Amino acid sequence: MDSLEVKDQAPIVNEEPLTEAQVEEAPVVEKNEESAEVIAADTAPVEEEAESAKVVYESKADVINRVKEIAHGEEVPQKAEIDYLKTAFYKLHLAEREAQYKEFIAGGGDPEKYEVTPSEDEEIFKAEMGLIREKRAIAFQEQEKEKKENYEKKLEIIEKIKAMAVSPEEANKSYKQFKDLQQQWKEIKAVPADKANVLWRNYQLYVEQFYDLLKLNNEAREYDFKKNLELKTKLCEAAERLADEPDAISAFHQLQKLHQEFREIGPVAKDLRESVWERFKAASTIVNKRHQAHFDELKGQEEENLQKKTALCEKVEEIAKAEVKNSSEWEKLTKEIIEIQTEWKTIGFAPQKMNVKIFERFRAACDEFFTRKADFFKNIKEIFAANAEKKRALIAKANELKESTDWKKTSDKFVQLQKEWKEIGMTQKKVGDALWAEFLGACNYFFEKRNSSTTNQYKEERENLQKKKGVIAQLKELLEKSSDEAEALVGKLSEEFNAIGHVPFKEKDKIYTEYRETIDALRKKLNISFNKKNVEDFKNNLKKLAKEGEDSLLSERARLMRQYENLKSEIQTYENNLGFLNASSKKGNSLIDEVNKKIDKLKDDVQAIYNKVKAIDEERNKPEVKEEEPAAESAEQAEA
Repeated sequence: MDSLEVKDQAPIVNEEPLTEAQVEEAPVVEKNEESAEVIAADTAPVEEEAESAKVVYESKADVINRVKEIAHGEEVPQKAEIDYLKTAFYKLHLAEREAQYKEFIAGGGDPEKYEVTPSEDEEIFKAEMGLIREKRAIAFQEQEKEKKENYEKKLEIIEKIKAMAVSPEEANKSYKQFKDLQQQWKEIKAVPADKANVLWRNYQLYVEQFYDLLKLNNEAREYDFKKNLELKTKLCEAAERLADEPDAISAFHQLQKLHQEFREIGPVAKDLRESVWERFKAASTIVNKRHQAHFDELKGQEEENLQKKTALCEKVEEIAKAEVKNSSEWEKLTKEIIEIQTEWKTIGFAPQKMNVKIFERFRAACDEFFTRKADFFKNIKEIFAANAEKKRALIAKANELKESTDWKKTSDKFVQLQKEWKEIGMTQKKVGDALWAEFLGACNYFFEKRNSSTTNQYKEERENLQKKKGVIAQLKELLEKSSDEAEALVGKLSEEFNAIGHVPFKEKDKIYTEYRETIDALRKKLNISFNKKNVEDFKNNLKKLAKEGEDSLLSERARLMRQYENLKSEIQTYENNLGFLNASSKKGNSLIDEVNKKIDKLKDDVQAIYNKVKAIDEERNKPEVKEEEPAAESAEQAEA
């Protein structure tokens, strides 16, 4: 709508500017196109904030650079952008502090001793924001001053137009001056918002009164209306094209500029005023609805984001309260927390009233988890240290034992040490690996040495086994020979058999059984006592020892006494073991028989040694026989 139409067309003389109340009471044919929605371009702070939010700052340095640019540049700071920069900076700043805190906790730090270090970036940011506040305060004062001056200027223009609208004659004469005043009005911009509507209505009222009093020719009047119609039609078309603008925010701000231009263009023909305004208003309505829908959608998205963030808070709270028993479980849950934190960063803002609260809830749950983790690893470090000391003690024992050649006994000790090692708990990985390598080295050293020795020993035992088999084969051959030949060889072969060393443990009983069975068979055939024969042979050899002297006899006697004592002890051991054997089973009965045979054999050997010692004692006690001197020759022999 270009103007207000007043029913009474009579000239108004010396009339003061209308008050807001008077304007409301004035008879109006059409609505004023200038509504509060259109005039107040500043009434959309949310839109400005949304538009500035399009800029995504990746680091605090980027935010500080933009703040410095505003603080030291010529542009006037916009509140929406300043608020957004402040939010962006502290979001990055808090995230950085959060990362420092987690690093401190992960490194084994005590949460109660954590101290926030001063941030140089924050000090710079605050200093620059202080300059911006001062700059904005100065700009605001200048704007307010300019608005007041513009208000006074527009009041003067209204007074001048009012003075020209006193009569048709004066109106015709002042038309050029009137057009100049209109141009001046357009060039004067902002005025105090609380006075804008009343000021504009007063201006429109007296402009319309001036036009109504003009006695211009029809051609000039129609030309003016036609020109204004063309301009307003173009604005309508521009407003309609905004319906296809992809960015609803940008479309809304473009519409504000179109409204400003629309109201500054003069009136159109009276019969077209309503239709032109309705067309422009219809296009504006579409843009305004898209704009409102955009923010409704944002609001819905924010509610959805709040639900997603609430679900993540619940997940972290559940994890933070979970019972964790070992470090692997802690590491698994830590990965889950980090994944949730990563997902959190991908979710946009929640509604403004809840955005800070939901973040504080999320951070508190994460802090609880990492605090519990730090306490766990603090305790486990002490346990690890104690376990490491226990393992070092086992290593010391292993190093003491590794040079031993008592293979059986030491092997058992090493096996026991290894069992104890397994029963000790875990240590830190690096320390544990080093300790295990040292312990394993001592064990391997001993067992490799034992295996090397056992290999040689096993080879010798296999050779002894073949030798004993050879002796047994010879004994079996004696069964086919005459008694005289057999008696001469049995004792010698028996001594040869007994002189051969150890055989493999698994073959020991088998080869001895075969030997005893062969000897028993020879005894039955020959009906002789080998021990007796051996004693007789020994007595024959004593004469040789006696010629060597008393020391040789004593040395042989001492050797025999040692054998005697060893055999007596062995007999005692077998007799003791008989008391533990159970003859109720077939296997137990055969074992008792075998032991009894061994005892009988040992007793025969003891008796034989006893007889040999007795023979030595008898030899030592014989009186010495001196050689007789040759008898003197008889006289008869001498004479002969």
